[in-house]
Amino acid sequence: MQITGNLRKMNTELVNKTPQYTLGMKDILDPLEPIDMNALIGKPIRIEYEGYLNSVLSGQKMNKAFGEGLTYPEFMESPIASPSIMRPELSEIHNGIALRDYEWEVRHHLQPHYVYIALTSNYKVGVTRTTNMPYRWMDQGATQAVILAEVPYRQLAGLIEVSLKEHISDKTAWQRMLKGIVEVDKTILEVRDEMAGLLAPEFKQYINKGTDITEINFPVLQHPEKVKSLKLDKVKVIEDNLVGIKGQYLIFENGVMNVRSHAGCRVTLEV
Repeated sequence: MQITGNLRKMNTELVNKTPQYTLGMKDILDPLEPIDMNALIGKPIRIEYEGYLNSVLSGQKMNKAFGEGLTYPEFMESPIASPSIMRPELSEIHNGIALRDYEWEVRHHLQPHYVYIALTSNYKVGVTRTTNMPYRWMDQGATQAVILAEVPYRQLAGLIEVSLKEHISDKTAWQRMLKGIVEVDKTILEVRDEMAGLLAPEFKQYINKGTDITEINFPVLQHPEKVKSLKLDKVKVIEDNLVGIKGQYLIFENGVMNVRSHAGCRVTLEV
């Protein structure tokens, strides 16, 4: 099979604790037939970069992307690149104030959000809309996750996350995650309850005391001993055996590729 199109992040569904990945490439902006990536694990793949990108929003041809597949003006103006995406505590839509797009922020930020604890290579705290579960956890390469709090809007989730940053990381050590290295001495429920106990009184009412743990087993035949990041603007062609998928990373025998960071890239994929 050979297909030429523009990359997008992989879509996921959790089936019997295992993520099922599909690559939804586009012909500039028009959807192409999704590719079952799990079926390609253990097989050779060739990805050739055509030398340019198309904006994921407008389709505009460009040589360099900002954010995840945007032109510079789009990066500065679009709500999908708003500062409140990376820093939820900056959202003001619950006060009727939009940072970029009122209707978009009502749909995405004036909605119930979770604050969660996830296990990647370490325990981390994170924030996302309630409708984005368990997809967010799969995208991060988390093998376990549990809800810490449920709140009515995004800024409140961000404030809880910020209040815990001196006690727990909000980042994923992605290289260790890809190597499958996990070093913990507590269960995820113990960590969740510990973080809940550290919350300020005004946040206590939002604590989730449930014991449901989401377990995720990624389709990986072998973890890399040494992580070599493959970027298409540098290597132009990736031709290797696919040995696993974790988070948004394709794991090859001789390197890893972050599909999400290549959004908009025009490629020819051969399998």
